[in-house]
Amino acid sequence: MTESSRHGARMQYAGVMRVSAEPETAQGIPARPNFYSRILLGWIRWQGARSKAGPSQKFQPVAKTLRDEGAERAEFLAVLRKAMDTPSFPTRLSALGIRKVLTISVPGATGPMQARLYLPYGRVRGAVLYLHGGGFVHCGLNSHHGMCCRLARVSGAAVLLPDYRLAPEHPYPAAADDSQAALRWLAGASARFWGGKVAVAGDSAGGNLAAVLAQDGAAGEGPVPALQLLYYPSLYGAQVFPSHDLYAEGYFLSRASMQWYGDQYIAREEDWVAPRFVPGLNPNLSGLTPAVIVTAECDPMRDEGVAYAQALRQAGVPVQYKCYRGAVHGFLNFYALMPQGKAALRFGGRALRKAFASEGP
Repeated sequence: MTESSRHGARMQYAGVMRVSAEPETAQGIPARPNFYSRILLGWIRWQGARSKAGPSQKFQPVAKTLRDEGAERAEFLAVLRKAMDTPSFPTRLSALGIRKVLTISVPGATGPMQARLYLPYGRVRGAVLYLHGGGFVHCGLNSHHGMCCRLARVSGAAVLLPDYRLAPEHPYPAAADDSQAALRWLAGASARFWGGKVAVAGDSAGGNLAAVLAQDGAAGEGPVPALQLLYYPSLYGAQVFPSHDLYAEGYFLSRASMQWYGDQYIAREEDWVAPRFVPGLNPNLSGLTPAVIVTAECDPMRDEGVAYAQALRQAGVPVQYKCYRGAVHGFLNFYALMPQGKAALRFGGRALRKAFASEGP
């Protein structure tokens, strides 16, 4: 998508929604990252200064490393994906707190896809489809392994992490279609083994997919989840929010990277306004499943979560919203070093446990 066409898409959103800003945003002054976020950001800057590897450097902002859309694209994507699917904590240690981790094959929209199933100790009640972030372009079963272990342990539910197809090789709606196929499979498995209830969860791009599945369910186009758990979700496509500008550069995820990710996932200009890409613009949110929305204060996408929480509440949907002070986008991936990451996973896991305990047999 060219800059001019992207600008045209944004103009279509003008006047759709005004987002109430936090005090720092209202004054045009960004909040200061917390201690752990400052360490992370300093480490990224240090690594970028000492390394000539460019795109091979783990956690290097995408938009700063990709300048060529030509012959080097495939090599760049391979290197990026290898780096970004690395766990932040040893996988064997992550799995110590749960009973079993199974690598399985589940149905995708066009064929089987690999997935991991996390089973906690004790009675398993309910099942969670967890959809990983990564801008629809990278991350996978390794990068989100520890997060799913913790969610399974705290929630007491089975957690399924599918390896859905990635862009740009598989543009919109491939990820959404694969996620829906996985949810249908999981709903069947939950009906047989875990009480029948399912929930959807995800971070960043995965939060987008989870919100889409919740709307699909309300429209009768898929299973109806008991809860939608959205961590710093991307929900509004090309619509611009104050936090996009306030935290545009220097806070792990940049606004330029956001634009690049969107360009990889959206191959056709008309899909920038497709309902299954911009769930935040759904004019009818009534009847959706309850939501838990978690954002990071120093994140360009923070206001998208704020806006969706407001819109859901206005539509009569029960919402729990929590913003972690001084946190940056992706802080869940660094839960091993960031106490707020652990806290956010506990917060979501307890909400899932409560949702499963209050419904069904």
